[in-house]
Amino acid sequence: QLQASGGGLVQVGGSLRLSCAASGRTSDTYNMGWFRQAPGKEREFVSTISWRGDFTKYAASVKGRFAISRDNARNTLYLRMNSLKPEDTAVYYCAFRYVGSVHSISKFASDYDYWGQGTLVTVSS
Repeated sequence: QLQASGGGLVQVGGSLRLSCAASGRTSDTYNMGWFRQAPGKEREFVSTISWRGDFTKYAASVKGRFAISRDNARNTLYLRMNSLKPEDTAVYYCAFRYVGSVHSISKFASDYDYWGQGTLVTVSS
């Protein structure tokens, strides 16, 4: 089970930190990621991080502004979002999949098995 939190209303240029707490069978290695879906648009990849945190990937639209991290002791995924823009407005979803390698990452939504309920981020101009 995944529980996302941290969304809200923020002004252009502001910052937010999203969290996603995983529960259940978290003793195995797993890859996590963030996706988002803006109104009227398809869900899109934002960022992903490997089990060890040594591999990350970002969408070009957020690279340099967002930072993904994880705390395996707390089974929690984070997304620090800086310099927010109106086009970042979306529902943000965390995703989870078990993997065989501590370095595995994926930017494809179809690769993930579990999804959080989403948290809304609204950036006002």
